[in-house]
Amino acid sequence: MNTTLRRALGATAVAALALPALAACGGSDGSDEADGGKTVTLVSHESFAVSPDVLKQFTAETGYTVKTLKSGDAGRAVNQAILSKSHPQGDVLFGVDNTLLSRALDNGIFASYEAKGLDRVPREFRADDAEHRVTPVDTGDICVNYDRAYFADHKLAPPQTFDDLVKPAYKGLLVTENAATSSPGLAFQLATVAKYGDDGWQDYWKKLKDNGVEVVDGWEQAYNDRFSGSAAGRKAKGDRPLVVSYASSPPAEVKDMKPRPKADEAPTGVATGTCFRQTEYAGLLKGAKNTKGGKALLDFLLSKRFQEDMPLTMYVKPVVKDAALPELFTTYGAKVDAPQTLAPEKIAKNRDQWVKAWSSIVLK
Repeated sequence: MNTTLRRALGATAVAALALPALAACGGSDGSDEADGGKTVTLVSHESFAVSPDVLKQFTAETGYTVKTLKSGDAGRAVNQAILSKSHPQGDVLFGVDNTLLSRALDNGIFASYEAKGLDRVPREFRADDAEHRVTPVDTGDICVNYDRAYFADHKLAPPQTFDDLVKPAYKGLLVTENAATSSPGLAFQLATVAKYGDDGWQDYWKKLKDNGVEVVDGWEQAYNDRFSGSAAGRKAKGDRPLVVSYASSPPAEVKDMKPRPKADEAPTGVATGTCFRQTEYAGLLKGAKNTKGGKALLDFLLSKRFQEDMPLTMYVKPVVKDAALPELFTTYGAKVDAPQTLAPEKIAKNRDQWVKAWSSIVLK
């Protein structure tokens, strides 16, 4: 499986972590002088990916070289940024999503900066923050994916809705990520809150548990190890034909296939009635050594060049209006017309108690 599909944004969305060392890749290892260095350091989750020629264009346009520090998944990256806010590890943090945004903002890790090009981003993707502490970069949908071959072999229609997942026909087939340690897992839990409401989501999870749902720590384990439909899963003989992943997972599966199958013959499909809309942001870290470089990088993240590179490097959709999607993405990526959503303020108010209640139901 192509590693650029590692949209495992989760890990430790709730619990605080010890601050491990960050692994560096690319760019210079030299130290930056305040606002004068030629290296700008981007802290991100492990799934950040960009084509080398795109970064070369940024360097050609600005004179700055990007050094990327990857710190696991999004939950871990946010926690590390909070724990190190008095001595930030970089200049810009990329990858905080709408399920975790309030936690980052409440802990004051970002400085204000209104990125150039923000006027090209529809308001639905912008954070409700008058200080412009974060810049929307990409969007996507977290949904249940299914292994087409499994359901064809078993002459069983794949599930399409949340209600389907608790039916006896799908008992023992679903693997999802831990809502306490994974952003996709948390998003899937939030989707059930949005669908069934404050009074019904816990009963739904009790039914899922009774129907044999498996819970693992993060996306990579769920998709690559346990899901039977991924390239990695097929090699490892994963035995779960349903997994919480992304509406853009099918294009990643198809990317290296020759010849490419018809759209409805891709190895994986998406249950479009099980989705939650996610938006990822980047922000200038307060106390950054290279604030000028950080601002230039935030501007570049909204450039048409960067935005059009993302679909086939990180398998997410651009947020700017004038960015085109590649044919591979439009052909094989699922179209989600009515994803579940929750107001950011409701997530902020209830996230921790929801996760605690979820853990007591599913993990006990």
